[in-house]
Amino acid sequence: MCVQNAGRSQMSTAFAEREREQRGLEDRVEILTGGTHPADHVHDEVIEVMNEAGFDLSDQTPREISLEELRSCDYVATMGCSTLDVGDVGDEVDVRDWALEDPDGQDLDRVREIRDDIEQRVKSLFDEISTAE
Repeated sequence: MCVQNAGRSQMSTAFAEREREQRGLEDRVEILTGGTHPADHVHDEVIEVMNEAGFDLSDQTPREISLEELRSCDYVATMGCSTLDVGDVGDEVDVRDWALEDPDGQDLDRVREIRDDIEQRVKSLFDEISTAE
């Protein structure tokens, strides 16, 4: 989750959906994405660098995520822009703040670095989840 659901969280969701499929976890892992104040569209530079990685985010629409949805999660990854307090969702939700730079308005090389960082974080989280079960 993030504020606008137009950059980092969209990239994270795309990578998480791919990891879920590659690991055969479709029946066990639900992925939610959203923002506290969603933008009108996914950032253009995010669409471009994700296209390079084989993902088409051009039809994705940022959405709001509710506290109820967040409370239903085992893990919540915030992107470094959230005002989410762990107390807001409860102690049983594992909240991770990935403290990622906002790709909005960045040059494409920087957005690629952010994308690649997100991909590695998502893989690591899925590795952790897989070994915890």
